[in-house]
Amino acid sequence: MMTISYEYEGSLYVNLTNKCDCACVFCLRHNGHKGSIYADDLWLEHEPSREEALEDLLKRDMSQYKNLVFCGFGEPMFRWDDDAWLIDTLKERGVKLPPVRFNTNGHANRILGRDITPELQGRVDIISISLNGADEAEYTAVTQPSTGALGWADMLDFTRKSAQYVPSVVMTIVDKDKTPEDIDRARALAESLGATLRVREYIPD
Repeated sequence: MMTISYEYEGSLYVNLTNKCDCACVFCLRHNGHKGSIYADDLWLEHEPSREEALEDLLKRDMSQYKNLVFCGFGEPMFRWDDDAWLIDTLKERGVKLPPVRFNTNGHANRILGRDITPELQGRVDIISISLNGADEAEYTAVTQPSTGALGWADMLDFTRKSAQYVPSVVMTIVDKDKTPEDIDRARALAESLGATLRVREYIPD
């Protein structure tokens, strides 16, 4: 049975795709994991249709969750059109959603071939973007985007644009092998783009 939604620390997570255009060095996917500390099996048998996902989410009591988070074992923005449809349809059905958050690598505009940031307005309350490094060289070494250095520029541009439409924009780095100076540089960069920095704890394999 595949996991379309799962609970973690008081939030409900939505897992619609296993596609990703990055190969982050700390990602659990590298070692054949099909799940994580969040849920045992996040590897999808097939990508659920928007209708399958809607059916799954309508079974949940949204009032009990701190956030509705689009984040699974892939980059959720590959399914942005379906994600947006789900958010809109749930609201149309009278479901009162908790704050909606996306955990993303910030490559949506490149992936989808258009600037989607205006479409975030009114749908997304919090967007969490993986920074992973304070400069292009570190970012590309850690994140390994399929587009190489373009991934860095795309991520920065997406962050800057998202800050115009989303109330809370957060950039994240993992604390593994980071000095206080590295974190300070990352924080200054995030703030220059209209975001705040969150330092995530490294989860060993």
